[in-house]
Amino acid sequence: MFDAIVVGARCAGAPTAMLLARAGYRVLLLDKAPAGTDTLSTHLIHQPGVAALARWGLLDQVRATGCPPLENVVYEIADVHLEGCARGVEGQRAGYAPRRHVLDGILADAAAEAGVEVRDRSQVTGLLRDATGRVVGVEGRRQQQPFTERAHLVIGADGMRSTVARLAGAPFTVTDRRMTCAYYAYYEDVPAELELYEAPGSWTAAVPTNDKLTLVLAYFPQALFEQVRTDARHHYLEQVRATAPALFARLDGREPVERLRGTGDQQNFFRQAAGPGWALVGDAGHHKDSITARGISDAFLQVESLVRHVAGRLGGDPAQLDAALADFGAERDATLTPGYEATLGVAQLEPHDQRMSLLRAVQTDSELTSIYFDMVAGIGSASALYTPRLLALL
Repeated sequence: MFDAIVVGARCAGAPTAMLLARAGYRVLLLDKAPAGTDTLSTHLIHQPGVAALARWGLLDQVRATGCPPLENVVYEIADVHLEGCARGVEGQRAGYAPRRHVLDGILADAAAEAGVEVRDRSQVTGLLRDATGRVVGVEGRRQQQPFTERAHLVIGADGMRSTVARLAGAPFTVTDRRMTCAYYAYYEDVPAELELYEAPGSWTAAVPTNDKLTLVLAYFPQALFEQVRTDARHHYLEQVRATAPALFARLDGREPVERLRGTGDQQNFFRQAAGPGWALVGDAGHHKDSITARGISDAFLQVESLVRHVAGRLGGDPAQLDAALADFGAERDATLTPGYEATLGVAQLEPHDQRMSLLRAVQTDSELTSIYFDMVAGIGSASALYTPRLLALL
């Protein structure tokens, strides 16, 4: 009997398991993929997520992989050029963008070191329930062998198409239409900082990552997905050239070192966060367009919130655990809704006059620029930007 079974061993599931084990619980961590595999990702960990890694004692391991700190941000749209750095959180001003097989491996190893039992190649096919309907474990297959395991809490950290969410019957509480599609590739020895370029109908970014590689992303309106996918390479390069010509020139005819990746399935939703004997963290419970790259940092915040709420309640009175899970869900929704709404605004790919006027004022002042990059990182809200200094410039 485990205290918790966590399904999904990536950037939501592995730290959940790790923190529960560090709190003294017996935890099983399952993932259907072999250890060390990659996954679709923007890679970016904003400063709140970096601060979480520092709290967990894992930031130095990320740095040791050679992943460069992102200490300067460049953002361009029309005649606006912003350059600087966020004020940060808990002393962390730099972001990082590690490859996912690197980051996820560090997190899974940390879970194992904390005492978690980690099983890869393990696919969950069902949830066990008691006579009241409460979830009390999982069933599945590992390398063609069936298994069942029981626990006081089953946690789905298995992504946007979560099996645990489906099996638990977790309803969507908020849904919005898909707004963008995205393609990206890795280029070797392309000098770049964290660079963001925006134009009507387009968003392009460059993000340095491990092994001296630079990730170059291009976003399109969702309505163009069927057209773009017919010749994705052509449309991708043209979008980079049109939106970020200086970045395109740095590519200088280079070929990507890996295949072009992309998706048109950028869902926007909140699911019910928890129920009797189960909970969801990361993309399983809440997903938004990747254009603001907040998924990893938001997952880390959810992880800490869930562990904080259930600590001391696993293995005790189920009613107390259920109340704690409900509190976790309320906190998750209140914390992540502003960023969700801001992301939907960016994903419209339609910069409006009021926003352009604000950005033109911000670019004249380095302090306002830092506050704006705090907003981009999810550290502060838009209200923090409306200082007397900004109002005097508008």
